[in-house]
Amino acid sequence: MKPLDQVLPPSAAVTAEGHLSIGGCDLVELAEEHGTPLVVYDEGALRGMARAYRAAFAALAPDVDVIYASKAYFGQAMLRLANEEGLCVDVASGGELFAALRAGFPPGRIYMHGNNKDAREIREALAAGVGTVIVDNLDEIDLLAREAAAAGVRQDVLVRVTPGVKPSTHSYISTGQIDSKFGFSIEGGPARAAVDAVRAAGSLDLIGLHCHIGSQLFDLSGYGAAAAIVADFAASCGGDDLRVMDMGGGLGIAYTGEDRPAAVEDYAEAVVEAVRGEWGRVGLPMPRVLVEPGRSIVGRAGVTLYRVGGVKEIPGVRTYASVDGGMSDLMRPMLYGAVYEPLLANRAEAEPTQTLRLVGKHCESGDVLVSEAALPPVGPGDLVCLPATGAYGVSMASNYNGVTRPAVVFVDGGSARLVTRRETYDDLVARDM
Repeated sequence: MKPLDQVLPPSAAVTAEGHLSIGGCDLVELAEEHGTPLVVYDEGALRGMARAYRAAFAALAPDVDVIYASKAYFGQAMLRLANEEGLCVDVASGGELFAALRAGFPPGRIYMHGNNKDAREIREALAAGVGTVIVDNLDEIDLLAREAAAAGVRQDVLVRVTPGVKPSTHSYISTGQIDSKFGFSIEGGPARAAVDAVRAAGSLDLIGLHCHIGSQLFDLSGYGAAAAIVADFAASCGGDDLRVMDMGGGLGIAYTGEDRPAAVEDYAEAVVEAVRGEWGRVGLPMPRVLVEPGRSIVGRAGVTLYRVGGVKEIPGVRTYASVDGGMSDLMRPMLYGAVYEPLLANRAEAEPTQTLRLVGKHCESGDVLVSEAALPPVGPGDLVCLPATGAYGVSMASNYNGVTRPAVVFVDGGSARLVTRRETYDDLVARDM
């Protein structure tokens, strides 16, 4: 097997037949039973990461809330698992809120995000009794205050601030810089105006601040830099009521064998000690810390299986291998140049001897899953496994070109269970009048 130990789920192994297995289940057999593309999650790995997060933060600050960022993957099976493992959940739309409630999440453990929550979504959150709403602009504060007053409730609120920290990541997933669609800039006064507006609203209770600097981060120093700026801001606001500090998520995962992400324990220490130190520096009591991991819980636990259809060699140029999925089930390579390292699930120990372009089946030249894929010689029928696709694959999936979205299977201890069925053609037209 290729040296992808930190990319594949920890339970990955090779069977006597040379097939890749995860959670004790042969991926070739799963693909034959459920078809392809197929997304397979290692349930043990999901639970292991949830527990690792809770343990790492509990060792440093016993009242930390670990909030699963459901945008990474909000399937019902995952949401139920997160609830069972004692995580809270954040949602970024009415649809994600509906999914969390349907999965049985107590409303008090739901945090509602979104930079453009409409009146319907706010009313849904208030009616459900969502524990905390993170506000993102002054118009939203006004709308939330009116709707909460009309509903006769007082709503706990965090104000999302942007500290002006730009981490080393792709611009599309960098969110802490001043020029961002998210939150209120501390520089220039918008954040202070937001704090004042929430404090002045009789139907809102300001309980703290929220700060998220970006996603897929390997360098943890940005958390310290952000904490210093936000602590100064909290002190300038007279921060006695700012008793909660949500530091967002962002811990990166390994997508290739060359990636070296930080451990959860190192991330926890970086976040907690930054907040403790900076709040102490400005003379404020240690706030209750919240964190919002998503990708780092589900990313490594999931793989996607594809069947090779055709292989085309252009002499002197390159070789293309086409699979039966692509941008409709894994948009990240096209959206921000994400890089993956595939292997063959049906010949897991075969040495990579060629470089080819792994492409999808959609009518777009940009439908490229891996630009330079190192693989053994491939042909029609081979089963390609793309590791580390557990985050933002299923949740971003579409029906472009009328392609049906894939099935999802959870595996653990040698057993597999279908948690999301494959879409049918009837599903594609079910909403048409």
